[in-house]
Amino acid sequence: MLCLHHFLPLGFRLAAVEFPFMDVTGASRLRKLLLLMAAWLQLIFLPPGLLVISQSASAQDDAAKTPIQDMVLKGDARCTRCHDEHEKYPVLSIGKTKHGTVADSRTPTCTSCHGESEVHVRNPEKHAFPERSFGKNSTNSAQEKNQACLACHEGGIRMHWAGSRHANQDVPCAACHQVHAAHDKVRDRLTQSEVCFACHKEQRIEIKRPYRHPIREGKVACSDCHNPHGSAGPSMMVRDSINDTCYTCHMEKRGPFVRNHQPVQENCAICHNPHGTTAPNLLRWRSPFLCQECHEPNTHQGAIGSFDAPGGREQNTLARGCLNCHTQIHGSNSPLDERNERLFQR
Repeated sequence: MLCLHHFLPLGFRLAAVEFPFMDVTGASRLRKLLLLMAAWLQLIFLPPGLLVISQSASAQDDAAKTPIQDMVLKGDARCTRCHDEHEKYPVLSIGKTKHGTVADSRTPTCTSCHGESEVHVRNPEKHAFPERSFGKNSTNSAQEKNQACLACHEGGIRMHWAGSRHANQDVPCAACHQVHAAHDKVRDRLTQSEVCFACHKEQRIEIKRPYRHPIREGKVACSDCHNPHGSAGPSMMVRDSINDTCYTCHMEKRGPFVRNHQPVQENCAICHNPHGTTAPNLLRWRSPFLCQECHEPNTHQGAIGSFDAPGGREQNTLARGCLNCHTQIHGSNSPLDERNERLFQR
């Protein structure tokens, strides 16, 4: 550190002069007086630039001695001294998420996810990425990335992640989740579908059809039916079967019914496309074409609708087709063992 006495050689020379003609007390007082006069003279005629250099050097030394304070998480000073809100992907917004809850002892730190990254800290210009990074240019595998998340988020609704479709296709958690963002799109019902449709493009088209679930309005979200972290049921359903998942909203179709329709009991998707169709009631095809996929044409079930034979069975398949008569297609509770009731008619 540069101080004023570095620029006072005259004062030091005067301090070293001996005065043999005086006693010890008088010589000491004279040396101090001359030293003080020399200091004031050099202070008056000292160039201003040297004083600025001295003050700047002192400030730098004081700053070096002051420890860097954590900004959001415990121990994040080693990271936030370089990474802040001015980057392409701001990192300090993590303080607005559950991962930034400092009062929770389970809250992770930067190194919990990114590793100690000693080489990156010492030389960030040469080693641009930490030990574990999650961006598109990351050299870490999907399994290495997901391990950082599964260290805390394992079990519960994620207990079937191992062996799930997303895990088998090496989909990292960061492909859907934004940990540092205050607003994680995949956790918002209004924006969740945008994240899913980035890969599931067929479903993006289907929800724009005339008959669909209100996904675009945010009343139904993808996660209401599917568990993206894996499940014990088919198609990553939140329940153990497709029917059980549908029954969480359409409980009136659950039954039990006295007269059952076998496809209804087997799989709702045999007749319905839940993402959207051009037929009413989310049917895969309009009747009678949908019904004729199963009912063979021995009787009116497979006949093409026509007005050529007035009063004939061919008229039954016109307009709404089969549903003109078979209104209780999901099942009937009539106790009568009559032909009309067995066919789910009125």
